Amino acid sequence: MKSIVPSYSVTMRCKIPFESKATPALIQLITQYGALVYGVDTVKTSAHHITVDVTTYCDDFAHAKMIRERLETQEHISVLGMHDAVAQVHLGGKIETGLRRPLKTRQDLGRIYTPGVARICDMIHEDPEKAYKFTSKRNTVAVVTDGTAVLGLGDIGPAAAMPVMEGKAALFKNFANVDAWPICLDTKDTDEIVSIVKAIAPGFGGINLEDISAPRCFEIERRLRAELDIPVFHDDQHGTAVVTLAALINALKVVGKKISDVKIVVSGVGAAGNAIIRLLLKEGAKDIIGCGRAGSLGRFRQEADPDRQWLAENTNPRNVEGSLKEVLVGADVFIGVSSGNILDPEDIGTMASDAIVFAMANPTPEVDPIAAAKYAKVVATGRSDFPNQINNVLVFPGLFRGLLDLRAKAIDVDLLSVAARAIAQEVEPDQLNANYIVPGVFHPDMAYHVADAIKQTFAQDDES
Repeated sequence: MKSIVPSYSVTMRCKIPFESKATPALIQLITQYGALVYGVDTVKTSAHHITVDVTTYCDDFAHAKMIRERLETQEHISVLGMHDAVAQVHLGGKIETGLRRPLKTRQDLGRIYTPGVARICDMIHEDPEKAYKFTSKRNTVAVVTDGTAVLGLGDIGPAAAMPVMEGKAALFKNFANVDAWPICLDTKDTDEIVSIVKAIAPGFGGINLEDISAPRCFEIERRLRAELDIPVFHDDQHGTAVVTLAALINALKVVGKKISDVKIVVSGVGAAGNAIIRLLLKEGAKDIIGCGRAGSLGRFRQEADPDRQWLAENTNPRNVEGSLKEVLVGADVFIGVSSGNILDPEDIGTMASDAIVFAMANPTPEVDPIAAAKYAKVVATGRSDFPNQINNVLVFPGLFRGLLDLRAKAIDVDLLSVAARAIAQEVEPDQLNANYIVPGVFHPDMAYHVADAIKQTFAQDDES
């Protein structure tokens, strides 16, 4: 059966002859070209022609473009336009600002702006903490990028990264009522990025770093965490690590293994892989091998990057050398945050019995998930069209909701563990199985469950 991706919904406006068989013939043609027609709307008619909007599901935009080109070769069909549903929802951007108080009268103006606002400014000047009470700082996060490591696209620059950052802001608002705003910086200089973020920080309650390439992202995050008094979170690192840990907690329950006993192989030692490995070590994992393009990391090889060198010195206790396929033999868990189609299904067959496979490269996983399921007990991906989607949206909205409500100053690894366990616990024991190890992205109130777990833990810490 042909796989249909709903996000590639396209409407084509076609002018066809005014005759009874013209519309069925058009639908048949589009179907023959591999699309699924799910709507036909008449726009207008005349004595000789009829104009219809045909809405279809296609594989992707290239597929839709191919269909249009083929229709245009037909003598009696004119394609007047094509509207991509994805493009439609981006027209004019996806976010906007709004007012929380009415601004209709002169009295409203006097309270919201001059002269009333001056008194509020004086109050904050005397006590900067009152900014959390009297400004949007209490609920606002900056989503900061330089556009150098956009998922699946790479270094596309700040302007092209803007739709992704707007999407992130939309998720913040939709899932946790956090007001987030994209800040796309036209610089790749680490010092300059740190300086700019520090300069804008007074207006925000938190900083979400996004799609900044490694290894610069490590230094940027470290410096900002040390120099700011608001939480700084690099979602590509820690959001991925948290949701991976959540999925692994439940996957290990399914296969009846303990994290301290399993052999784990992580493909990809950039931002996400680095954070995943560090968090799993903190959770008690003993045997982790990180693999880059040159094979396994270990004490047998010097790494130029200090973060990779740390991994080399603190993982791979058996000093296993070799390629990804070689070190995968006998492993209990594979975690992929690298690139697509680097493993064959048969490679999964060399793993231990009841293997766990998290092939999270997007849009193409490291191994075909359907084929991998023939060999592995549990398979998860980063995609929405397979079971067990490991998606950061389960993490960052609720995490920041909790941090903002607490007026937290920082983030530590214990908080990440709390968030991961909160996510894992949303899968009820009687529902847990190989095809359901993490909640869906629209799981009811997921963000607020994560936020509550964080707030309860920190409240306990404050009381002790």
